Amino acid sequence: MMKKIALIYMGGTFGCIGEPLMPMLEQDFLPLLGKVIPPHLQVECFAALSIKDSSACTATDWLKLVQQIQQLQLNGFQHFVIIHGTDTLSYAAATLARFLGHSCHAIITGSQYPLLNIEGNDTREFTDAIGNLYLALQQVLSLASGVYLAFHQQIFHAQTTLKTHTTELDAFVGIKAEQSCKTTADPFVIHNEHIEKAAQLSMLNLMLQPIAKEQFIMQLKNLAIAPPDFLVLQGFGTGNIAVNDEILALFDTFYQKQCLPIISTQVTFGQLDQRYAVSSWIQSAKVLVNDCHSHADLYAKALQMYLKYPTHEQWFEHWHQH
Repeated sequence: MMKKIALIYMGGTFGCIGEPLMPMLEQDFLPLLGKVIPPHLQVECFAALSIKDSSACTATDWLKLVQQIQQLQLNGFQHFVIIHGTDTLSYAAATLARFLGHSCHAIITGSQYPLLNIEGNDTREFTDAIGNLYLALQQVLSLASGVYLAFHQQIFHAQTTLKTHTTELDAFVGIKAEQSCKTTADPFVIHNEHIEKAAQLSMLNLMLQPIAKEQFIMQLKNLAIAPPDFLVLQGFGTGNIAVNDEILALFDTFYQKQCLPIISTQVTFGQLDQRYAVSSWIQSAKVLVNDCHSHADLYAKALQMYLKYPTHEQWFEHWHQH
């Protein structure tokens, strides 16, 4: 029996037309999308519950997508291809991976050029949309269960991806699907209350600059007035941040105000390493250490902790168990 694929359209450059580019209405776009699907595949097209420019997407949009996929699973679908904008494609991919786990076969993709021409009545003469779509449709039937990202003839584990170029076709990097990679296995079933709670998530990322400690302390004091739920501090090298007693006291203040600082790095590849004396304070401070596959995966993990546990003490306690 031929496996059926649910193709879910969530917007992005892939479905844009005109000059300047504007998204085509999904009710007009989906029939045209259906025409380019290889006839030997059994594919049913769906509009995502939230269709928008991906730079405007947040956790609520991706959780609605997860909920839609989980509902389709109950209706017999086990293979999914999602079309999404590239701006936040890595965040969407990591969130899908964290919440769907290995419960199904899913590939998310997008494109740097639209599928259709300016008029929207035929496929574009030059586009990467068809190639990326065909790659995803082909590979979703053969890959092991899990979530992946397909782009420019490459398939990556979804939790590991990063967009490294704004316009080039070869725009993403990550751990290739054929390589061994420990990814989230257990699914997290999404209910409406999770989506409502996710709208309240506050997360801030601060990429540290080479400034005097006094200036860094002033920045932290300003943030401590109304702190987020998670404060990601991207240090140097392996996550090194030069601190003093006043900075450490501020980290305790953040924790007392129900905010968890997360120590990360601004270096794209490689893991954190606390072997340097400058980072020895991390072992005793009330901070978390980024142990995720990518910056987007860190976001997805923080979101999952936020939804799974009601208090910041529990986020702290269970962080390294996920």
